Amino acid sequence: MKKDKIYAEEKNKADFNFGKETAEVFDDMLQRSIPLYDECQRMIGEICNEFAQDGTNIYDLGCSTGITLMNLSKSVNKNVKFVGMDYSQAMLDKCKEKFIEKKFEKPYQLICQDLNDPVKIENASVVVLNLTLQFVRPLYRDRLIQTISAGLKENGALIVVEKVLGNDSGFNRMFIKLYYDFKMRQGYSELEIAQKREALENVLIPYRLQENEELFRRNGFKQVDVFYKWYNFCGIIAIK
Repeated sequence: MKKDKIYAEEKNKADFNFGKETAEVFDDMLQRSIPLYDECQRMIGEICNEFAQDGTNIYDLGCSTGITLMNLSKSVNKNVKFVGMDYSQAMLDKCKEKFIEKKFEKPYQLICQDLNDPVKIENASVVVLNLTLQFVRPLYRDRLIQTISAGLKENGALIVVEKVLGNDSGFNRMFIKLYYDFKMRQGYSELEIAQKREALENVLIPYRLQENEELFRRNGFKQVDVFYKWYNFCGIIAIK
């Protein structure tokens, strides 16, 4: 696994992107940037298996290098097709390489798709947005969730993992500080943390937990609950 050193040296400020440079180190970036990442992946797989239905599609929107799809292929014991979408062709290329290397044998399809544009979701029993919705422009989030709801079968599940804002500004500052402490324990320097924070400012736009819950409820989901929470990271399950 190639080590993430993208922000190790001073560089001109530019918005974060998911191009080739990021794709090369993305697996390491996730492991060192997301608290309880492996456990969260395990939980996503378990929940997905509970809702997966034979003969349906399971979508991973923002599939990046395919870590979640690989995990789901091992966790789900139903006859399903896995569909990954990502706007970054570099990420999809990495995903294809991984599938070949790991001998991914389940039916699958990879689609280059910007989630800010209209998407096609059909015959789905589960849709996963793992650290993805936060990168969709707020203007288009309702449309995306409506599309997901329309494409899900009755009692289908939407699984979302997101960074979230605290309800109180004091808590929010504390959670962010503790998150940066976590990143330093993973070997990131203050420079790396600061430069990545600046790069993400105009790209990653988090909602409060309540705002996400309201987003799901007004767009076709009747049950919403939290299955994972770590300071300013949250896992949400919504049932159609």
